[in-house]
Amino acid sequence: MMQWERKYCFCLAVTILCGLLLPAQDSTAIKITDTNLTPSSNSLVTVGEILITGNKKTKRNIILREIPFTSGEQYTLEALVKKFEDARRQLMNTALFHSVMVAAKGFEKNIVIVSVELKERWYLFPVPYLKPVDRNLNQWLVEQKASLNRVNFGARLTYYNATGRNDKLKATIGIGYTKNFSVSYDRLYIDQKLKWGMSFGFSTGKNKEVNYNTIKDKQVFVKDNDNFLSKYTNAYFQLTYRRKIKTRHSFGIAYNVGEVGDTIIALNSSYYNYKSGRKFISYPELFYNMTYYNVDYIPYPTKGYAARVDLEKKGFDNRVNLWHISVRGSGYWHFTPKIFFGLNIYGAIKAPFNQPYISRYFLGYGETFLQGYEYYVIDGVAGGYLKTTLSHELVNFSIRVPPKKKGKEATRIPFRIFSKVYGNAGYVHNPQPGDNLLSNKMLYSGGFGIDIVSLYDITFKLEYTFNQLGQNGLFLHRKSIF
Repeated sequence: MMQWERKYCFCLAVTILCGLLLPAQDSTAIKITDTNLTPSSNSLVTVGEILITGNKKTKRNIILREIPFTSGEQYTLEALVKKFEDARRQLMNTALFHSVMVAAKGFEKNIVIVSVELKERWYLFPVPYLKPVDRNLNQWLVEQKASLNRVNFGARLTYYNATGRNDKLKATIGIGYTKNFSVSYDRLYIDQKLKWGMSFGFSTGKNKEVNYNTIKDKQVFVKDNDNFLSKYTNAYFQLTYRRKIKTRHSFGIAYNVGEVGDTIIALNSSYYNYKSGRKFISYPELFYNMTYYNVDYIPYPTKGYAARVDLEKKGFDNRVNLWHISVRGSGYWHFTPKIFFGLNIYGAIKAPFNQPYISRYFLGYGETFLQGYEYYVIDGVAGGYLKTTLSHELVNFSIRVPPKKKGKEATRIPFRIFSKVYGNAGYVHNPQPGDNLLSNKMLYSGGFGIDIVSLYDITFKLEYTFNQLGQNGLFLHRKSIF
């Protein structure tokens, strides 16, 4: 075990032990309704005017779209209070606001005036772009010795809520490991009824280094300092449909072009095509996905349920022919206000089973991985995993940042820190595993760690994990909107 791993492991263990033995600090309760309400909890009240304040950028109709009640509807007072909390949760899950308060402002007989107080985020981020190309931080820090040659850098512009309609514009220029350019635009609603949306994007790039195969469950690369070994271009267009609040359907079409050098085909003739060595492909793609969210906070849920189904069809001839369906589901249940249990499942299948190398990526890529196997990839055509986590919120606080000008409201940077223990189990079927040993067998891992959630949904995860190979170590993960 490396010295830095021992040090962080000790810190993690001490922090988790303290969190389990000491009571967690209570966060300030959210005021949902006025304390001077006159009607009884069983009497019917009518929703009157909905007063919205704090939305300097966001359009009123976009806010009202997330509120599960409208003026003129009748509820018991008890039911309306629950609707207030649902509205607060939905507005927070748009990722447009730092804080949301939904409350009864006052009564006129049995008519309740509703107040929605918002504090908007900062939406425009023109920032330098710096990100390791490896699959996770551990692979870059340990296996690649934090090499700057394996870093993408350049400039990125991200403009959230660009027109005040919860839309997003993103553009990236990369001049590091990958020479690339990409631009995309996502608009949640394009119709007056706020049910249909659309997005489109374009990207192109080229590399001098290519992952051409997987040997002993490790990615194998080849590099040519003088020539580009890989080039790609793709474009897509997508329509989204959101009839109510929690479920969204997306339908899209894309076109992809890829080319690799002769060196890649000489090393792996099935890189692009299973039957014959091809170094150039172009193919259309159709895709559909459904997402369902009913959780308290999408970036870091502690209560509720979420699900996602993806269906893809790539190519329509023998050159490229792939059906891919994947299903994700998660549930979160509180044992106490500060302790909750999380369950995550994932399953996918690719057909036909005879797929080229680039279509056999399975576990270890992006957010689809088993904890404790960060240094490995597990290729195949069918499989999945189950993850369980028991978490405890240790602290929930914010740091006040004084305003630059007098009379302006101070900014508060929120922090939430959780301790956790977890376990994983997974399996991947690979009909032709070659020298790879992790496919076609059950895999297990478990460990403990700390999650830190802060401003703009940035999450840092420090995890100490043990796997069935007898290996253990500290693993770092980071998620953010950038």
